[in-house]
Amino acid sequence: MSQLLVAIRIRGRVGVPPDKKYTLDLLRLRRKHVAVLLKNTPEILGMLNKVSDYITWGEISREALIELLKKRGRTVGDKPITEEFLRARGFNSIEELADALLEGRIAYKDIPGIKPVFRLTPPSGGFKGTIKKHYKMGGELGYRGEAINELVKKMV
Repeated sequence: MSQLLVAIRIRGRVGVPPDKKYTLDLLRLRRKHVAVLLKNTPEILGMLNKVSDYITWGEISREALIELLKKRGRTVGDKPITEEFLRARGFNSIEELADALLEGRIAYKDIPGIKPVFRLTPPSGGFKGTIKKHYKMGGELGYRGEAINELVKKMV
C-alpha cells in the first residue's frame, strides 16, 4: 500500500453540514477542484471516509505525482516550483522530491515556502459519471484507488 494519497474536492460549498465543512477545512480542501497530498494513516482515512460525499481520493503514482508537481506545484509567491527553489531545500530535481514524498521521508506540507494545495482545472472531457454518486456505483466520489491517476492527469 502506498504511503501517499491524493485527495481532490469535486463538489462545492453549498449545503455542506458544519461538521463535514470542518473536516474539509482540516484536510485543506476548501474549494472545488483543489488537490492535497496526504499520508496514508488510519486517522486520515477516517477523515476522508467522513467527507467522501464531497471528494475523491486514491494512491498516487510516481508519474502522476511528477506531473502534478511540475505543472501545478506553487511556491508561496504563487510562482512555479523551480530547480533553484528545490536545490535550496536539498533536492536536485522534481523527480527526487517525488521519490522522497512517495517513500515517506518528507511530508509535502512540511517543505518550507511551498503551497500545500494544488489548484486544478475541471477534467478535460468532463467527469465520466455523476458527481453525486460514489465511484463504485458509476459516479465520481469516494475511494478509487489507482484510478485516481487518470483523473489527476485530466485535471492537471
